[in-house]
Amino acid sequence: MKDDALPLPVQSPLLSTRTGNTVKHGYFTRAGGVSEGIYRGLNVGLGSNDERSRVEENRARVSAWFGAEPHRLATVHQIHSPDAVIVDGSYNGTRAPADALVTATPGLVIGVLSADCGPVLFADAEAGVVGAAHAGWKGALTGVLESTIEAMISLGARREHIVASLGPSISRRNYEVGSEFIERFLEKDTGYRVFFTPSPRDGHAMFDLPALTLKRLTEAGVTAENLDLCTYADEERFFSYRRTTHRSEPDYGRQISAISIREA
Repeated sequence: MKDDALPLPVQSPLLSTRTGNTVKHGYFTRAGGVSEGIYRGLNVGLGSNDERSRVEENRARVSAWFGAEPHRLATVHQIHSPDAVIVDGSYNGTRAPADALVTATPGLVIGVLSADCGPVLFADAEAGVVGAAHAGWKGALTGVLESTIEAMISLGARREHIVASLGPSISRRNYEVGSEFIERFLEKDTGYRVFFTPSPRDGHAMFDLPALTLKRLTEAGVTAENLDLCTYADEERFFSYRRTTHRSEPDYGRQISAISIREA
């Protein structure tokens, strides 16, 4: 492997099986990057305080893994919204304020950044449409997954043919929340109580973000899986906002999950 080549990222069995050779995807870890210190590894976060040149080199390595030039890696300025944008061959590097991207353009790589929130990759290989969504608690609750699916359908995807895979995100055993957080969910749907289990601290609970994400995906009519990888617990492979916060560190890196339709 060349010095600037990345190791094989985490793969989704569901996406790999259902898309064959028509789609390429990866849930990238910290491995193979040039960042140092608290950003050690493949930090792709343009919003971090890491050296810009290192972040750009890391992003270029992700693009190269897909066989694409750096300008063909499309991401958004993530704002924890329910919004999805459609990108095509005219993409010019502008990061729109949104939390999901969808494309039907072969060779264009679309990706989302995460550091505890759930990265979800989507594909309808038959229609040649892919999507990527950043689903933290706010995005999952307010509809970013559904928005991604609807954007894919607008490009010709069929709901029953879409498959989705949830990549590395924080697990229930490491996600403690307070009473106000819990009430926000119960105001939306009292049935969401199933996503909270008792915490050792009074008035707190452990929140199962991956389970909520899978429920929203399946209720939206797509086939979905959870790779069951906890960002908080696996420091060697993943960045984690919550782990950084608990350590009172000044900043944190972001990993990327990306997908592309192969060019003929």
